[in-house]
Amino acid sequence: MPKFLKRILLAGIILFSLAILSWFLISAPVLTSFESNYQPYADKEQLLAHVKKLSDELPDRSIDTEKLNLSAEYIHSEFSKHFKNVFFQEYNANDIIYKNVIAEIGETSCKGIYVIGAHYDAFDGLPGADDNASGVAGVLELARIFSKNPPKCKTQLITYTLEEPPYFRSENMGSYIHAKSLIDNNESVALMLSIEMIGYFSDEENSQEYPLESLSKVYPSTGNFIGLVSNLSNVLITRKIKKYMTEATPLPVQSINAPAEIPGIDLSDHRNYWHFDFPAIMITDTSFYRNKRYHTEDDTWDTLDYEKMAMVVDGVYEAVIHHMDSIQ
Repeated sequence: MPKFLKRILLAGIILFSLAILSWFLISAPVLTSFESNYQPYADKEQLLAHVKKLSDELPDRSIDTEKLNLSAEYIHSEFSKHFKNVFFQEYNANDIIYKNVIAEIGETSCKGIYVIGAHYDAFDGLPGADDNASGVAGVLELARIFSKNPPKCKTQLITYTLEEPPYFRSENMGSYIHAKSLIDNNESVALMLSIEMIGYFSDEENSQEYPLESLSKVYPSTGNFIGLVSNLSNVLITRKIKKYMTEATPLPVQSINAPAEIPGIDLSDHRNYWHFDFPAIMITDTSFYRNKRYHTEDDTWDTLDYEKMAMVVDGVYEAVIHHMDSIQ
């Protein structure tokens, strides 16, 4: 074979290998599937009740603390039904006191604590059912499940304030305050899961969009899956969580590990744990890449799929329990 043909062949092999490696790193494929009978832990009626309460019955959850604190009190009350160690993490932002709400369970730190969080504020006084009453409902339902099936490792269930603009990407985000407090207290983190919009699904073709056209060639065009989003530092842990969630329920699971420069990759509370080099993954229905009611008055409780939301919660529960087992 002539030398120039060998060089072309070698270049082709290298490019193909790089493409396969990139696909492996970005999409974290797993050779597993759901094969068992699904017996849910999560109660879809409880999820609906929490979302409706937060998005329709309580006052809006923007930066007006008089109104926002009513949601914080509701979350505190719901946590307190299941656990004794429930508290507010208060902090000052522009001379106003805001509150994260935390339930702490378990005593053994294992190889770090587990953090499962969702922001409870909503943008500009809007209902925010999917964004992010759905995530809070998921955390509250996890609290109920964990109360009956306690985790082996120390776990914090937390709802954050001030994720939305004008505080997004600032050190006034509730999740930044919490992540920094872990550093200040010399706590390590085994895993952080950010529960960010988990209620909107569609079986319609082309209901799913992506920030880059190239991603549409790799991922489904139908928005009927839950997504795991993390950075390139967390490829292996993302694959683990994806495997556990895929095996837990019939709900399809997709994942992406990519640089934060790609739009959408760092758009929630997990970004603040990356800042302190903690392993963090966002669990999401992909937000505005699927749900066109995002940040509108139409993001209401009656537009969400509570059966699939329950599957997300069950998947998260199983993933956390199995991950704890894997590091013991």
